[in-house]
Amino acid sequence: MFVGRERELKALKDVYEKNGFGMTIIYGRRRVGKSTLINEFIKGKKAIFYTATKVGSERNLELFSKQVLDVIDPTMSTATFSSVESVLDVITNKVSDNEKIILVIDELPYWAQKDEALLSILQKYIDTQWLDKNIMLILCGSALSFMEKKVLGEKSPIFGRRDSQIKIEAFNYKDSALFVPDYSAQEKAICYGVTGGVAKYLALFNPKKSLDENIIKLFFNTDGYLFDETRNLLIQEFTDVTLVNNIIEQVASGENTLNNIASKVHERDTTVLYSLEKLIAVGLIEKKNCITEEKNKKKKQYVLKDHMFKFWYKFIPNAVSVIEMGQGEVYYNKVVKPQLHSFMGSIFEEMCRYYTLEQGIKGVYGSFMTQTGTWWGVEQIDNEEGKQYTQSADIDVVGISSIDKTAVVGECKFKNEKIDKEIYETLIRRSKLISGDYHVTKYLLFSLSGFTKWFDNVDTQNLIKLTVEDLYL
Repeated sequence: MFVGRERELKALKDVYEKNGFGMTIIYGRRRVGKSTLINEFIKGKKAIFYTATKVGSERNLELFSKQVLDVIDPTMSTATFSSVESVLDVITNKVSDNEKIILVIDELPYWAQKDEALLSILQKYIDTQWLDKNIMLILCGSALSFMEKKVLGEKSPIFGRRDSQIKIEAFNYKDSALFVPDYSAQEKAICYGVTGGVAKYLALFNPKKSLDENIIKLFFNTDGYLFDETRNLLIQEFTDVTLVNNIIEQVASGENTLNNIASKVHERDTTVLYSLEKLIAVGLIEKKNCITEEKNKKKKQYVLKDHMFKFWYKFIPNAVSVIEMGQGEVYYNKVVKPQLHSFMGSIFEEMCRYYTLEQGIKGVYGSFMTQTGTWWGVEQIDNEEGKQYTQSADIDVVGISSIDKTAVVGECKFKNEKIDKEIYETLIRRSKLISGDYHVTKYLLFSLSGFTKWFDNVDTQNLIKLTVEDLYL
């Protein structure tokens, strides 16, 4: 099933329909659906789709040649070629004025890393042979650092020759729900939470089976696709898997500063920083800023960006022995299911920030929102005896308009209990901590279970109450 990606398909269509040569670079982390997108786009079109592998430059040339001939001229299927140029010459000579041909090289880094001349050869054909030819070239890869530096970077031989570049991200929570249309809003949210919106994982969910059945099948069986997925991904991306795994474990457990992480894994700060930057590059970790103090280096936190990794590291390591004994379902029902709402807390906050920005761009809150994030710091509290004390404080959702310096603030609760006045009053109090920079115009409350009757008698002029169901409307 193909869902979403309308903007990406339109971008590809625009390049395809231009006169003469066109090129699109597609990149993104593994499993997000890059190849699926390309396959959807080339349906009904003449296309050569070659997926490079880790077999060296000579074998890639051999396999590429066969793929080209199967499409261009099957009568030459037994022909062999000594160079990439000789294959590209065949393509060049066979292109007609009446039909555009699409040339796709998927997983480009696997080939280009072993053949340093490949990108220069493509550049030569783009500049000297293809500019007026009916050819669309799509170069695709999962190795983000290679694609950004060697393909898109200024030093790349093909720099400046692309018509468009598309970075494929995981699906947002709304598009993720399209894979399980009959689930309740709560179930759709949890499905998004355990898959992170990654296309491959969502496609593994059987919409005819319950949420619990799907999670048990994928995570809590030794033959489940996601039971060993984190290790498989780390092996593909990193050489020192042990160190990277240890770093992720620490971030997943709540350690969010470089010094603390380095201390826990018993490595130097520089060594850990190098791995953290690579983890950021592949989309597994992100550096989180306090939204109103982005230049404050002390207010930066490393957090797990990938929700599936977050779920895996929270529940699977302690369950391996039980799962290997065939009792994964028991473990899920006794240990995991009771903690799902707690696990979803930070993910629900991320969903609410996405919703807030989406609505803010539409002007729903009275101004044009340009950014959402979180705020954290400290606040001074007066106790019953009139004495002040300091405590940590945070605001789950802060949407700001950099144009008119207004803001909306929100609190999110993914719990089986209704939001009461205490949460609302705390939000009002904490909103004053950012009021020096922005004028707060709206207060947002996001709740899984609704709101108490106390709100029936509250002036709701500047208050917006939202349920999980509202997020999917």
